[in-house]
Amino acid sequence: MEGEAYNFILDWSVAVASLFYCHSIGNFIAPGTTRFVALFPAMFLFFYLPLNLHTMFLCGPTFFFISWLGSFKLVLYSFGKGPLSSQPPLPLSHFISTACLPIKVKRNQEDTSDQITKRPQRSIIDYAPRVFLLLIAIKAYDYKANLHPLLLTSIYSYYIFFWLELILGVAASLARTLVGVELEPQFDEPHHATSVQNFWGKRWNLMVSSILRPTVYHPSRAIFSRVVPERWVSVPAVFTTFLVSGIMHEIIFYYLGRLTPTWEVTWFFVIQGVWVGIEIVIKKTIGRQFKPIQVVSRVLTLVFVITTSFWLFFPPFMRLNPFARGCRELLAFAGLFKHGYLIRPDEYSCPYF
Repeated sequence: MEGEAYNFILDWSVAVASLFYCHSIGNFIAPGTTRFVALFPAMFLFFYLPLNLHTMFLCGPTFFFISWLGSFKLVLYSFGKGPLSSQPPLPLSHFISTACLPIKVKRNQEDTSDQITKRPQRSIIDYAPRVFLLLIAIKAYDYKANLHPLLLTSIYSYYIFFWLELILGVAASLARTLVGVELEPQFDEPHHATSVQNFWGKRWNLMVSSILRPTVYHPSRAIFSRVVPERWVSVPAVFTTFLVSGIMHEIIFYYLGRLTPTWEVTWFFVIQGVWVGIEIVIKKTIGRQFKPIQVVSRVLTLVFVITTSFWLFFPPFMRLNPFARGCRELLAFAGLFKHGYLIRPDEYSCPYF
């Protein structure tokens, strides 16, 4: 485990040094192909770094923040676009933090007020019901032998959603207090989604949506506009965006388990892309004439997303044995306070899994 911690520190140190190089390149090379070629080695390196890590809690965030978000932001920066490009140029500290983390730098108090008006910040009290539900889910897991596999998978799903939202919520509070930056929201009540398009585009994993939109959707739309009528050009652009998202999820699953890809995750996102395309066509043709009741559309949306998740997303995820591994990794980290040094996660047996 000490070797893993060393690799983690080394990876992030290399990433920061690479971003220092990228920031310097931006000061000397104008946006365009030449800057992209100059930054490409850093992007390639970002995808290599997580291969040095084997624990889920270190490898997963490193891939997500550096390999995915970081490299995609550098692609935009190469052409003078995205959050890393601004006039005047971002200071080095803001450049590195914006590239590595899903944050939005506060430009001034007026911008901050606008953000708060649009999306109120959650307080600790807002998470009390979620903590209560988590405790119930943990207690229910004691009876896993008597639970249906679908119910167990639902509990797993809630674990994932809860920890992502809680960790990012705490990070947002710390970033807002200590550094004066806003953390991009990860979720916006996805259970209130009224369509699959609304679910993926405005409510679930918003950090990914915000980076895929300028890096994949807009360029795809520009390319397809040459052969597809303007009214329908968003359909193939959306499909391409979901395809790229599926491939990126397939890669992160490989990094976490080092298992041969089965492409189930990619197919999951392909199906989502096809369905969103169908929704776009329906809205553009009969959308004004047919508008389902909001409660019904919410239920149908969740049924579709959950059903396809159980079919294609969760099976490869469960093959990673994520919860037993995660439990052992947490126990190994807690052992640091007991023993004074890190212990290999496989030396622990998790009582819950």
